[in-house]
Amino acid sequence: SGKLTLSDVVVTTTGSSSSSDDSSFYGVDAAVIALNGSTVSETGGSVTTSGDGANAIFSYGSGSSVAPTGVVVSASGQYAHGVMASGGGSLTADDLTVTTTGANGAAVATDRGGGTITVLGGTYRTSGMSSPGIYSTGTIAASDATFDATGAEAAVIEGSNSVTVTDSHLTGSVNRGVMIYQSMSGDAKGSAGVFSETGGSLTALSGPIFYVTNTTAAINLSCVALDGSSGVLLDAAAGQWGASGSSGGQATFNAVDQTLSGSVDVDGISTVALDLSDGSTLSGAINAAASAKSVSLSLDSSSRWTVTGTSYLTVLSDSAGISGSNVTNIVGDGHTVYYTSSANPSLDGRTYALLDGGTLTPA
Repeated sequence: SGKLTLSDVVVTTTGSSSSSDDSSFYGVDAAVIALNGSTVSETGGSVTTSGDGANAIFSYGSGSSVAPTGVVVSASGQYAHGVMASGGGSLTADDLTVTTTGANGAAVATDRGGGTITVLGGTYRTSGMSSPGIYSTGTIAASDATFDATGAEAAVIEGSNSVTVTDSHLTGSVNRGVMIYQSMSGDAKGSAGVFSETGGSLTALSGPIFYVTNTTAAINLSCVALDGSSGVLLDAAAGQWGASGSSGGQATFNAVDQTLSGSVDVDGISTVALDLSDGSTLSGAINAAASAKSVSLSLDSSSRWTVTGTSYLTVLSDSAGISGSNVTNIVGDGHTVYYTSSANPSLDGRTYALLDGGTLTPA
């Protein structure tokens, strides 16, 4: 229950931790740490660490809290994160400048036992391999901040945990933009990750913008500027984690007043449910093959899907767009959209004409 106040203090540490797990789980070798219900307030100054497992600012345990404001943070070793919480600790980062350069060192992270981190403004940059801007095994919220990961994803969520972003700018340069998964390592419980972003931007310079594997995920977007160089919006598929045959991704994707571009790829053991509302648009193909367990699309009357390739749907919830033998809010551009007749009794097994050519037809 100690209290520490730091003002314009320079903190510098060198040396590696004896255990990267102890560093990530409990804060061993951290430069500044609150634990056992302690409170740290830090304004101005800097925190610099060099060494493997040498996290910069850390909050460990229920009742512990750290509140850095205007601090310049730098961590250079492997498994060395910028700001971190675990074991139920909390941390509020206000207008920080955070840089990590080692592998496996996120700028903002939680680990075993979770934690709550609130980011208010600031700039967060990582350059090491497998070092995302955000890594969540807890609850992380960011507003008016910039995250740039040149060696990994912009954000990663493991287990039943969340990242909520508002009016911020996220860039992932390697693998994908955002990954939601369950590694089975024991670091994060459950399998229901949630990523929500309102305003701002999300850029994936490699791979899909979103990747969901070995877990259930909810993705909620509103008014976000998306940029994906691979042409894949969402990939729900089995990867390197989980048991063979049951490690697919089960994704729910909710778009409100959102512009979407890119394909939605779903493998044979995965599911995707897309819900577009309030003037949302999607330009892309849905599912490259007919083997997915379930792919559903819901469009309200103000939203529109422009088809860019042969697509497969299990369920189309689009009563607002069906008018006689035509679909008024799906632009076919000459492509065919197949649907599962038994899962769409209201479509009566019929073939419908799409705007600008193309058809909606039973598989």
